[in-house]
Amino acid sequence: MAEVESWAAGLAQVHARIAPRFARSEPRARVLAYVRGLLAPVERKNGWTLSERAGEGSPDGMQRLLAQADWDADAVRDDVRGYVIEHLGDPGGVLVVDETGFLKKGTKSAGVARQYSGTAGRIENCQIGVFLGYASTSGRTFLDRKLYLPKGWADDAPRRAKAGIPEEVGFATKPELAMRMIARAIEAGVPAGWVTGDEVYGQHSGLRRMLEERGMPYVLAVPVNQRVIAIRGGRIVEERADERARTLPAQAWRRISAGAGAKGPRLYHWARAAIRPLEPQGGYWLLVRRSLADPSDLAYYLCHGPAQTPLRELVRVAGARWAIEETFQSAKGQVGLDQYQVRRYDSWYRHITLAMLAHAFLTITPSSTSKGGPSPAPASSSR
Repeated sequence: MAEVESWAAGLAQVHARIAPRFARSEPRARVLAYVRGLLAPVERKNGWTLSERAGEGSPDGMQRLLAQADWDADAVRDDVRGYVIEHLGDPGGVLVVDETGFLKKGTKSAGVARQYSGTAGRIENCQIGVFLGYASTSGRTFLDRKLYLPKGWADDAPRRAKAGIPEEVGFATKPELAMRMIARAIEAGVPAGWVTGDEVYGQHSGLRRMLEERGMPYVLAVPVNQRVIAIRGGRIVEERADERARTLPAQAWRRISAGAGAKGPRLYHWARAAIRPLEPQGGYWLLVRRSLADPSDLAYYLCHGPAQTPLRELVRVAGARWAIEETFQSAKGQVGLDQYQVRRYDSWYRHITLAMLAHAFLTITPSSTSKGGPSPAPASSSR
């Protein structure tokens, strides 16, 4: 009973934080019902089930909240970010960029196309959302989101108009979307010591350059053929990441955990090599991860940070990248991140933002059944 009361009080406080974004009382009340529904332990979280949970006879009210009501999803996103940082903020926190797929049928949902989805592991008809996550010792959740708009959509004015895509929204690559979100977080004063992401983002030189110009350290995965500049035999050379890794001596490798996994510590062998020797300040490294079971299984990262950064710190940041994959999994499984039934551009942002809020609430609110991560809402908390 005490836990249910705690959840109810916490949710009321979260609602009070975003309530000023809703000018009218009807959507202000309905958004609370919507978030309660996302937190409820039901299998599917769509317009019908959320309406039923709220005691409404049809999904019309919930659909109006996402499609027609007067409120700014970006303003609520800023509230979510403030809520997350207030409770999870840490100067050593890591900003994590990644994308996830939302499988869809048909061709009318904004940005939908046959494109590669890491969620499915193949090309599927889907939408792609690029997200900025936040990982600290206190928890992990989302700070920001962007809907990826394929080139075919960006150049198709009639199709854009039907999906409600604003004229000012043009084509941008996934790394470019990530850059905008990272810049917004930095400008908002989000406490973070590092940025990390997978190869899609690591091989983008513009993203790395932006982080360096803003003084933001990074550990970014790159492909095996990534070119690096290093010193070999007293000469400056340009070579592939795997070629540089082959020059590392046996004593350079250390067995280090990259964080806790489902089956225990994520143990690998790690080593680093100095690169970019002509840079006037700071440290630049190629970080290499090697499987304990299969020495031929290697992964590569470009790193930049304070010159005295220890190897274990680079490994910690590299391991934080898994945080966003786990966050996608819990957000889809527990708060219906991918269970929306909307087609319009603005409606996608509204649902995703409210799902981010619900996930942040689960991460932050103490539970007797969970320590440090999301847990299902008590069944009676949706009353």
